[in-house]
Amino acid sequence: MIKKLLLLLFICTGIVTSQISDNNLQNNSLLGTATISVTVGGTFPFKGTFPALITERIDEFITRLYNEAVDITLRTTNDPELYRKAKEQVVRFSLRGIKLKRVTGEELIIDLQKFRLNGNFENNPYLKNDDVIIFPPYDITTNFISVSGAVHSPGRFYYVEGDRLSDILDLAGGVNPAYENVDSTEIIRLSYDGLNQTSFKVGINDNIVLQRGDQVRVKALETHKRNFQVLILGEVNSPGNIPITKNNTRIYDVIQAAGGFTDQASLRRAKLYTGNSLAILLEKQYGINLAEQPDLENAQFRNTIVNLEAILMFRMSNVYPEDSTYFFMENQLRVLTEGSSLDFTKINDPESDIANYIVKSRDVIIIPEIKNSVYVFGQVARPGHVNLIEGKNFEYYLDEAGGMGELAEGNDIMVIKGGSRTWISPLNTEVKIEEGDYIYVPKQILRSLRSYVLEYSIYISMLASVTAILLAVLSLVK
Repeated sequence: MIKKLLLLLFICTGIVTSQISDNNLQNNSLLGTATISVTVGGTFPFKGTFPALITERIDEFITRLYNEAVDITLRTTNDPELYRKAKEQVVRFSLRGIKLKRVTGEELIIDLQKFRLNGNFENNPYLKNDDVIIFPPYDITTNFISVSGAVHSPGRFYYVEGDRLSDILDLAGGVNPAYENVDSTEIIRLSYDGLNQTSFKVGINDNIVLQRGDQVRVKALETHKRNFQVLILGEVNSPGNIPITKNNTRIYDVIQAAGGFTDQASLRRAKLYTGNSLAILLEKQYGINLAEQPDLENAQFRNTIVNLEAILMFRMSNVYPEDSTYFFMENQLRVLTEGSSLDFTKINDPESDIANYIVKSRDVIIIPEIKNSVYVFGQVARPGHVNLIEGKNFEYYLDEAGGMGELAEGNDIMVIKGGSRTWISPLNTEVKIEEGDYIYVPKQILRSLRSYVLEYSIYISMLASVTAILLAVLSLVK
């Protein structure tokens, strides 16, 4: 594979050199007279001598050369693995520490990465005939400086001899103005054997010379100015995203900011959901906001966290194996519906517990429309919505749905509350049928003669075993 890759890159270099030269020189006769010759060497993936326009700066020339070279290289193979390897190779070069040698003997050190950040043309001069561009060895694993903290673009950057603190801060986009009172940085430096670490504090404007492998931390108190919002949908006068504070906005305040409820709001069936399962786990259990951690945003990590939560809950439980499926279902519902059991019917009282419930960013509040009906389903003639009549019991709604079928299991009829989804027997005289409730009529379990025979054979077998044991005990007593 390595030999094939090297051969491919070698062949492509020749193709690139010839094709780029031909493409540029054959455009028009005037262009041919306006070209100069530039040589590229070092660790750039495509080396050789190429034509350049006399009006081109080094960044324009390298970008054009790179784009054309990559396009030609990746069109020379249909092997997916070779394609992937070749693509990895062509991007391995540094934009920093580039040496530009003139025929006059002049040598310039070019930093195209800084030019692309600050537009300083000192790092992007015009090319001259017979210029030689030498790219430095590219080993960012050990030849690096890293920056973290209160900067625009934290990361790891290729180290160039003589780099100062200001150089690295420029590469990181400078100090992020969202952070206040940033006046110092911490430099962490490892010993050559990696076993010892020293750190020292310097001012943000102390333009000290850094060493290879230094880690720079731009220290600042964390800003808590975030886009904290709660989404409220449904029967409120101004639905949408409501800005909130980090951890002291009441649900009552959110309702007021949304203009209050409409006349059609069903508070009995209103719900609050605290986001997706991963966000709940990270925020509630570990205090991590997923929205601020883009590196955690992948399916594999999500599945790992969700599975970990289930395992942690189950590890020291007394749940029997036959009950584990039900337990996992209930635990998943707990994660997904946290907060949804709140009773909104008392929210108009600003002193109530529900009114003083503290919402979190990315909570979702759903206020459904009043349903002036009860849904009847199962073993009834006409399943569907039946108009709600205050004070009527379940039998009224069964009659309105055409009555029960011949196979209905009348003793197991259940009322499912529309808000909590609680199952309650209607034979309980305290059950009140309310808007949005469901009435479920189950079906009788039809059994064949064979099922009865199998069931009773088990009982008979158990009885015979017990009888045999008793007889054995009696014989020993005698």
